[in-house]
Amino acid sequence: MSTLDEAARAFFAGTGIAVVGVSRKSGVSPANAIYKRLRKGGYTVFAINPNAETVEGDPCYPNLAALEGQVDAAVIATRPELAAELVEQCGNLGIKQAWVHGAFAAPGVSPETMEAACKHGVTLIAGSCPMLFLEPVDPAHRCLRWFRRITKREADPVVPNNAE
Repeated sequence: MSTLDEAARAFFAGTGIAVVGVSRKSGVSPANAIYKRLRKGGYTVFAINPNAETVEGDPCYPNLAALEGQVDAAVIATRPELAAELVEQCGNLGIKQAWVHGAFAAPGVSPETMEAACKHGVTLIAGSCPMLFLEPVDPAHRCLRWFRRITKREADPVVPNNAE
């Protein structure tokens, strides 16, 4: 099993990243912050929201299937009860890496989400925030990253892709 740092490096090595859960209102959600940070970092990034045509001035897609073949990783930053279904969709679409965003105080994901990752061959980073690993890390996330290290909260689970 990969460490969180190794899994994060592999996640960001991809060519296209979908961000599921972006809001129509700029600056409202963690997904929007992640989306903007990825875009600013030069990543090919796609916004996913079934209720929006544009997000942050960019085209928005209704679901992951609308991007078939364009992404190899997805950040899932939406309601926790949707995560297992979204991870399953990732596997069915050939998206082999998923990161379920988790708040610092509640970083975990459901057993159903972990099971979906195993069943569908998706490497899953279960919790934490991608912005802790997007260099250069902003000051707020740098503080959180430091706090994670000194409190030994490095062990967010990584469910490896069965095919590896």
